[in-house]
Amino acid sequence: MPRKYIDLTLPYNNTISGFTWEHAKTLEKDGWNARTLHIYSHAGTHMDAPLHFGVNDKTIDNVPLSACNVKAWVVKITDIAPSALIEVAHLGEELIEEIVPGDGIVFHTAWVKKIGTAEYRDQLPRISKSLAKWLVSKKVSLIGVEPPSVADVNNLEEVTLIHQILLEGNVHIVEGLTNLDLLPTKKIDFWAVPLKIEGGDGAPCRAFALIDDNQ
Repeated sequence: MPRKYIDLTLPYNNTISGFTWEHAKTLEKDGWNARTLHIYSHAGTHMDAPLHFGVNDKTIDNVPLSACNVKAWVVKITDIAPSALIEVAHLGEELIEEIVPGDGIVFHTAWVKKIGTAEYRDQLPRISKSLAKWLVSKKVSLIGVEPPSVADVNNLEEVTLIHQILLEGNVHIVEGLTNLDLLPTKKIDFWAVPLKIEGGDGAPCRAFALIDDNQ
């Protein structure tokens, strides 16, 4: 059956906090165009490594490629309020009953519409402690979210706890997704491949989905 690619990666531009660039070479002066990029390791669409919150010494370059591709459920909760907690009940009965070890979950909150505003970072919907523990208990292999974090970045205790629960439980974390409105609300073939940065605590990644052409 024919399949199509859905790009789930934010473009790096002036709306992305932690990203800037400058001309390194120009066609007119040097004979070719080139830029020097300055990228915070957790800017834009990115994957976290366990080193990020000191869970262990596993770095982003040690994430196996096999972990970058999962069958992921798409959970649509676009009516969620700012700063709200995402709970197990938001997943729906079908997912709760049918999820199997190794599955991923992508949370479609439409939060990407807030990008470029303070609300995008400061009032993001976030993964609750009970949901984080449930994800680990079900051996979920990866979760993807639209906001820049899975937890409140202005609350060090919360953001540390949620990341540590997930990363200690071998749940890979992909943050800063976009275009989730183009996905069917069912299982998809999800990819997120981070840059291979030696010793990295995280890295920008190219995230995309492969879906059947008739979906």
